[in-house]
Amino acid sequence: MTASTVQKQHALVIGASSGIALALIEQLLSEEKGTQVIAVSRSSCPDNLARNQRLHWLVSEYNETAIDNVCQQLLEQGKINEQYIDRVFICNGLLHDDTFTPEKRVEELNLEVMQQVFHTNTIIPALWLKALRPVLLGKSTCHMVFLSARVGSINDNNMGGWYSYRASKAALNMLLKTAAIEYARRTKNVKLIAFHPGTTDTPLSKPFQKNVPDGKLFSPEFVARQLLLIIAQTPVDGALSYLDWDNQTIDW
Repeated sequence: MTASTVQKQHALVIGASSGIALALIEQLLSEEKGTQVIAVSRSSCPDNLARNQRLHWLVSEYNETAIDNVCQQLLEQGKINEQYIDRVFICNGLLHDDTFTPEKRVEELNLEVMQQVFHTNTIIPALWLKALRPVLLGKSTCHMVFLSARVGSINDNNMGGWYSYRASKAALNMLLKTAAIEYARRTKNVKLIAFHPGTTDTPLSKPFQKNVPDGKLFSPEFVARQLLLIIAQTPVDGALSYLDWDNQTIDW
């Protein structure tokens, strides 16, 4: 990133190779105010975005050292170019892969699977939450969004199953709730949001789409538009908001 290409307003998208993240990036790049987008992913930039001068794609692992290095780079660039990040999207998430599916019965619980799901859904976002605080600290407001899920709601759990995924999202919500209390004292310019996108037509939901009611399977583009509208309507109030795609509050 150079001083000639950086403008003051930036959006940061982490987990940038996911379906929702890519839709967010494309819509952010289409904004008339010329928002610069910083994307972080383990994967390289897609060919259709690679030549966009307002996109800065960083390839990085998600271990603690790599996360700290990215945030130090962002902090230094912010000081040099007087840039600020006004929106952050943490899009990392794992529900299943080629070796496991969500548990339907308690007998299916597996240590390695639980560790993997918690690491992706809870620990990685928490590490970003920690490392980004000095980057975002300042007078300019910033909305920091974490992809959560309605199934992380304890009160809304009427069906059971999906033990690891549910618990990892509930744990994420508690981490964000705790952080919001601290941020209200130490980083008052940042608003934390736990966001449920609904069932979105991405690889994460593919095996489960046949049971989705008509009209409730959303495109990534629709979810991205809804999220950007929600951010624009949500004040920075020192509290954590747990919201769905329709801007409705979800019960904890």
